Amino acid sequence: MPALPPPALVRFLDPLRCPVCRSSPLRPDRGALRCSAGHTFDIARHGYAGLLTGTRATSGDDAAMAQARDRFLNTGGYAPIRRAVAHLAAGATADRGTVVDVGCGTGYYLAGALDALPGARGLGLDTSAHALRRAARAHDRAAAATWDVFRPFPLADAVADVVLDVFAPRNPAEFHRVLRPGGRLVVVRPTERHLAELRGRIPAMVAVDPAKERRLHRALDPFFEAVTTEELAYPLVLAGSEALDLVGMTPSARHVRPVRMADDGLLPGRVTVSVLATAYRPRSSPAAPPAPAPVSGGVCGGRRGAGRPR
Repeated sequence: MPALPPPALVRFLDPLRCPVCRSSPLRPDRGALRCSAGHTFDIARHGYAGLLTGTRATSGDDAAMAQARDRFLNTGGYAPIRRAVAHLAAGATADRGTVVDVGCGTGYYLAGALDALPGARGLGLDTSAHALRRAARAHDRAAAATWDVFRPFPLADAVADVVLDVFAPRNPAEFHRVLRPGGRLVVVRPTERHLAELRGRIPAMVAVDPAKERRLHRALDPFFEAVTTEELAYPLVLAGSEALDLVGMTPSARHVRPVRMADDGLLPGRVTVSVLATAYRPRSSPAAPPAPAPVSGGVCGGRRGAGRPR
């Protein structure tokens, strides 16, 4: 007998729409999801739905990056960021809301938001199957599915109370479309000081673009109005293995060899965490965007996966 879909995924079926038809709801069918037109999407044995069709995005976490991310986040090094995300999310909705995490990675921040909203349900979207295997188990009220942030989301209009975008690229038009009026978008991105000690010792690490903040506001302003911004800056003392994982979970892992860095004494024992977390509310009548909607997310921050830099 085919396995039943995970309960969290079943609870999230009503907002989902067929990625091919765009309008047809998805229903469980013999261990898969199927729309009324017959388009079928497998449910992986790890519990996430494979909704991404066509050309596969290649920028998500590979197996080593997902493992490094899981190990590092479990140390609590980014726990203050998780608490800030949960706080901003909880201010947007009653307990029984819907949270969508775009570029969810392993589901770390989505799980924190759901802990702050005891009756809410969540959906994590990411291109990385390696990360989604963990995201599908990150919380008993969190479902997960493969998706690319640069494509129209497989969601109906106005179904989300909160959209999370933590160290991920952004698609402002789609964020606005899926958010309910009065909903909230929470965006976390690194400042130029974030992990500066690592980047100072390892030139091959991806840098934080000084113009990133200006581009962010330019892209979001037609669709959203900033409500509040929290700045988090704190020192983080790292053991050698933790520093290796911190490098290994970022896009820089594709350009540097962490083990060699450790052998050469390049990994600092102390780094600065510096990020901005902003809550936005959707404008009632969005203006035409001045540039293409998707905007690259962040580097050195810790996530990558919905077709993004993480």
